[in-house]
Amino acid sequence: MARIHSHRHGKSHQTRPTSKSTPSWVATTPEEVRTVALKLAKDGVSPSRIGQTLRDDYGVPLVRPLMGKSLGRVLSEGKASPKVPQDLQDLIDRAQRVQKHLQNHKSDKKNVHSLELVEAKIYRLSKYYKEKGVLPSDFKYTAVVAQLA
Repeated sequence: MARIHSHRHGKSHQTRPTSKSTPSWVATTPEEVRTVALKLAKDGVSPSRIGQTLRDDYGVPLVRPLMGKSLGRVLSEGKASPKVPQDLQDLIDRAQRVQKHLQNHKSDKKNVHSLELVEAKIYRLSKYYKEKGVLPSDFKYTAVVAQLA
């Protein structure tokens, strides 16, 4: 029997602003955005969380049209960019959560496989960032799949 709806899950999500130009109602200046972003970055806040804070608390829908450059560029020019890119750090955090789960549930074969997949993504992404010069060439992520299997 065919499903009535094509979507299996909800449709709730954020929609980005339609225009690439800064709206007229944005009262925040580029210098204010820069100082807030650098302050939050020095406090250890991730770049995506900085963007959410700028959107929700300061009314800045997008940083790029207002500043003429991306938030990552602003942080790197201010010497406040994270040492490890956020997408790679998120994958490493996910792998650590799965490892912690597997310490308590040693016979969970499905999550052993998911840990292998996550670690493969980490290797691919770290190789890409080493080639681009974002990560130092001596960056190394050590796998624990061999120890668990």
